[in-house]
Amino acid sequence: MTLYPPLLKEGDEIMVISPSRKIFSEQMEASWEIFRSWGLDAREGISLWAEDGYFAGTDEQRLEEWRQALADPAVKAIFCARGGYGLTRIIDQVELDILHKHPKWIIGFSDITAVHLALDHANVASIHGLMPAQYGYDNVGESLRSLHQFLFSGKLHYKIPSVPGNRPGRVTATVIGGNLSLLAESLGTKSEIHTDGRILFIEEIDEYLYKIDRMMNQLRRAGKFDRLKGVIVGQFSDMKDTQIPFGKSVEDILMSYFHGDFPVALNFPIGHENLNLALPFGLPLTLDITDQMSVLTLDNQSHLHQG
Repeated sequence: MTLYPPLLKEGDEIMVISPSRKIFSEQMEASWEIFRSWGLDAREGISLWAEDGYFAGTDEQRLEEWRQALADPAVKAIFCARGGYGLTRIIDQVELDILHKHPKWIIGFSDITAVHLALDHANVASIHGLMPAQYGYDNVGESLRSLHQFLFSGKLHYKIPSVPGNRPGRVTATVIGGNLSLLAESLGTKSEIHTDGRILFIEEIDEYLYKIDRMMNQLRRAGKFDRLKGVIVGQFSDMKDTQIPFGKSVEDILMSYFHGDFPVALNFPIGHENLNLALPFGLPLTLDITDQMSVLTLDNQSHLHQG
């Protein structure tokens, strides 16, 4: 049975943590204003400003930050400040089962894919969404509105014009996925991605095309595409090619692995771009793709309630 944390309301306490790459105060200025405008009492995690080379503090500091944020019953949501790299170094020690006692939403993407996969194993819903370090970026208003709307009202309805290469169809299933590199890295670990009967979501940034193919092939060999119900392909940003061209577009590479008649939506606005719509994992969503539109909706809000 999946746990769906309570929706947020004005006056709720949240905590911002930095479980991966270190962050600087100027990157966070806009987020505090946003949280205040949402009526939230935002608190800083104990190692939010810590530094240990590339990381936001030592592994021990970042792990303790997780422990405190997860165990605090007053904290109703945990916002991961930014991605980068570092969460997989500690994720196996993060005790997520405590969320069944003190439920709260966990929000983030990119490197934060690691905790989304672990939460899926712990049967806790979570949100792939814009992170506080990005709240001051240009043209993120729609991304923030989508996150606020889901967190406070549980509403989700996205209508995106279809693009060439989409595979039409309609399916209702839970969504799981995230950054392609993190999905491939999960294989053989405690939090290996489970895709059977699910809608798979993938996105990536700044990778060579041959590496995209290699990671997709790794997931194929592990059987992760054998029993899919649908696919949402997010933004594959800043793709690179080698001196000898790979010879296929990223869309062609991806579609070559998705055999069957299940629906596939390409270039959905989720990923490493300023338009990065909030996407809940663990909730049944309906993906409806026609020649004109790709529509993603949460039809049944009965799982969600106000805290």
